[in-house]
Amino acid sequence: MNEFFRKLLFLPEQASTFAAGVDHLHYFVALTTFIMALAVGVLAVVFIALYKRKSETQTTPHVEPTMMIEAAFVSVPLVLFLLWFAVGFRQFVEQDTPPADAMDVYVMAKKWMWKFNYPDGPNSVNVLRVPAGRPVRLLMTSQDVIHSFFVPEFRVKKDVNPGRYTQTWFNATTPGKYEILCSQYCGAGHSIMRGEVIVMPPAEYQTWLDNLKRSPLPQDGLNTDIEKVSVNSSLAEQGRRVAAEQGCFKCHTIDGTKFTGPTWLNMFGRTEKLITGEKIVVDEAYMTESIMDPLAKIVEGYAPVMPSFQNKLAGPEIAALVEYMKSLRTDTARTTPPEGPLYAPVH
Repeated sequence: MNEFFRKLLFLPEQASTFAAGVDHLHYFVALTTFIMALAVGVLAVVFIALYKRKSETQTTPHVEPTMMIEAAFVSVPLVLFLLWFAVGFRQFVEQDTPPADAMDVYVMAKKWMWKFNYPDGPNSVNVLRVPAGRPVRLLMTSQDVIHSFFVPEFRVKKDVNPGRYTQTWFNATTPGKYEILCSQYCGAGHSIMRGEVIVMPPAEYQTWLDNLKRSPLPQDGLNTDIEKVSVNSSLAEQGRRVAAEQGCFKCHTIDGTKFTGPTWLNMFGRTEKLITGEKIVVDEAYMTESIMDPLAKIVEGYAPVMPSFQNKLAGPEIAALVEYMKSLRTDTARTTPPEGPLYAPVH
């Protein structure tokens, strides 16, 4: 029945764990609205035949509906709309709440391409490779205008905005190639802003990743006209270099010591109290906002002295910096700052 309705409505293949649920809601809405529209149309024809005016002097009698009839006319559509809302809201929460063990990929959109940064090393242009059966979280930002990441077979679509991070996630179930579209008009080249998701069996994906780390050049079998892959270092290591170049270690420590700014050790996931009394949880969005607009949310106990890095750092640099801060955990962080003049705190 699922395949019958999918083909009847010309929907693409279902290639993620979301797809079937989204389609079932689609079928339900389409079927109930079709039945109601058909009922109204049939009743209209029946009433025209039964109550056709027989003379020019005939008038329409005044009808007073009973309370039960009025209640039925209100409650039946209301129940349907509330049912659609309940199913849709549950799906919305599911699609907006990635699992804790999801694999993170940073996405930067720009006219007219998609760039993907994997935390464990490789970067690629217009091609996203993921293992089948594993949740993948996309942390997305735009370098210029509003774009929208859309994979029809996954039933995943999310706006990508400049100056902030949005997130979405999916769990691809079927190995294969799936087109990435930009569903938000972004300029003259909007129609050519395309990419692809290559879903690979887990073992094949791990082999590809291992081979890529050994040889950063494109491997045999890759579409080298589209996919350009580089593995210079991990995203966290790239972020460490960005932090050094921008002088971040002059105000922030990575060993838990309080200094001009909050320490980055165990920062990710920490609850901070702001000078307004509000409490916030440090996540990717807060980290990005604090880099771009540090005066928006000031942590209690610290002076508002951090400069803004708006228009100073590109999207991939911010993604790398955030990933580096996330990597600084008690069990992995260095206990002494890196050496060199770029890392020396200013007293």
